[in-house]
Amino acid sequence: MYKCRAPKNKTELAQYYHLRWQILRQPWQQPKGSEKDDLERQSYHRVIVDDIDNIVGVGRLHKSSQYEAKIRYMAISPSVQGQGLGKFLIAELELIAAQAGIKKITLNARADAIGFYQQLGYVDNGYSHTLYDEVSHNSMTKTIAKLDSHLATAATELQQIWHQTIPLSQLMNINIGYFDRQTLLTHCDPAINKNLHNTMFAGSIYTLATLTGWAWVYFALQNQQHAADIVLAEGNIRYMAPLAGVAYARTSLQLVEGSSEPLSHGKNARFNIEVEVCCGDSVVAIFTGLYVAMAKRKS
Repeated sequence: MYKCRAPKNKTELAQYYHLRWQILRQPWQQPKGSEKDDLERQSYHRVIVDDIDNIVGVGRLHKSSQYEAKIRYMAISPSVQGQGLGKFLIAELELIAAQAGIKKITLNARADAIGFYQQLGYVDNGYSHTLYDEVSHNSMTKTIAKLDSHLATAATELQQIWHQTIPLSQLMNINIGYFDRQTLLTHCDPAINKNLHNTMFAGSIYTLATLTGWAWVYFALQNQQHAADIVLAEGNIRYMAPLAGVAYARTSLQLVEGSSEPLSHGKNARFNIEVEVCCGDSVVAIFTGLYVAMAKRKS
């Protein structure tokens, strides 16, 4: 059975790039290294592996703006073509895009792949460019539907609370990308959060992270129908690398300790939450925060 996932280690990443080069560059006598560009560290990389972890397919997605992303470097090994693996890979990349709040995906399709992408709902916008003076490409786009969620209303209400009560959140355009009570993803507008080095402000990273943790507590209280004031009692962040691309933040059930149960007894509830701020597959900052949900006294 085939699986689609991110490369696990440097060895697999090297194999990923080799297959990309072997299929997309070697036939046109292009050197090793030509299969890469400046956006590799900002991207989501996915491989298709067989039962013994041989990489037989590769593809990449990167966010070009808060709500748009681009698919590039799609390649399936000739030995397994015709088995639906290209469709499998595209579905995984589209799922990543939907969870990240993406509304539109663009790609440049080689002439012989246009029909394949049309079957998957991509619209042919006409000629884009010719690679190496012989490989014609057309630009194609697809609108990505937001993932269905019974929490969509709560997410919209939370965004409105943020934007009405925390002016910086509105300026940064912080929004909920995805939440299913297991994983929470948030994102913001990169255009207004970059410094003179064209990387994200440390303060913007911190704000995105703290509000992501705050959102987790908010949803936990909503789930148990508790009314409480949420405050950040303590927060620490470790910046691991500059963030040159489009940021998102994530936390999950595995990164949270605490519950809202004490509120049922009129006591404050405490949550220790770890939030990862990411760009593509790369974690660029890790925030840890202690949030307190302060029980409201009954009048």
